[in-house]
Amino acid sequence: MDFSRVIAVRTNKTVYRDGDKAIKVFDKGYSKADILNEALNQARIEETGLDIPKILEVTTVEGQWAIVTEYITGKTMERLMQENPDKKDEYLDMFVDLQIKVHSMKAPLLNRLRDKMNRKISQADLDATTRYDLHTRLEAMPQHYKVCHGDFNPSNIIIREDGTPFILDWSHATQGNASADVARTYLLFCLKGDQETGEKYLNLFCRKSDTAKQYVQKWMPIVAASQSVKSKPEEREFLLSWVNVVDYD
Repeated sequence: MDFSRVIAVRTNKTVYRDGDKAIKVFDKGYSKADILNEALNQARIEETGLDIPKILEVTTVEGQWAIVTEYITGKTMERLMQENPDKKDEYLDMFVDLQIKVHSMKAPLLNRLRDKMNRKISQADLDATTRYDLHTRLEAMPQHYKVCHGDFNPSNIIIREDGTPFILDWSHATQGNASADVARTYLLFCLKGDQETGEKYLNLFCRKSDTAKQYVQKWMPIVAASQSVKSKPEEREFLLSWVNVVDYD
């Protein structure tokens, strides 16, 4: 394998390009279970027929685990939005349609979103009363089994040269309530300091999917609490602020 061309550097992992392959190499000490779960998630999503890079191999490179997938030639939607600000609304429209398509899929063997969120709320840096309230609210939410990406944002969409969008990074994929996935995407826009686009996105998604905006907003404290667990300190402060302003029933 050729590791001379770095295409992305993330926390605890580096992605290289080797011809028509992308090689994601994880730092030593990264959880083997999480790596194998990511590969399994991606294999299960492949079976839905969505356009995603196919898994080719799970291996080790000098003692470090690596996932090898197809390399998709193109630009991220995030980059296209930056390069073509006049087309940003057009890309946002495509972005929402793509997420709705993801939510229309079923993958019965994926981990359940509700289980993951309950576990993370238990780990959150919150007092027992707040955690109890969040667990109670989560259990009261309707239980669905839709495919949820878990990190759906424009940097995880590659637009191929023929215009076909491919969705990357299925490490957080679960099955559950689509509105939780939407709340997560909204918070990701806000974390990047782009609340204006976040609001546009939320309004557009709710209109296209015929979802009440208030329903998605009910998920935000739950999602923010669960996402705060492994976040950076500055992100954690922002996410927990969403928890603290919640109006509990």
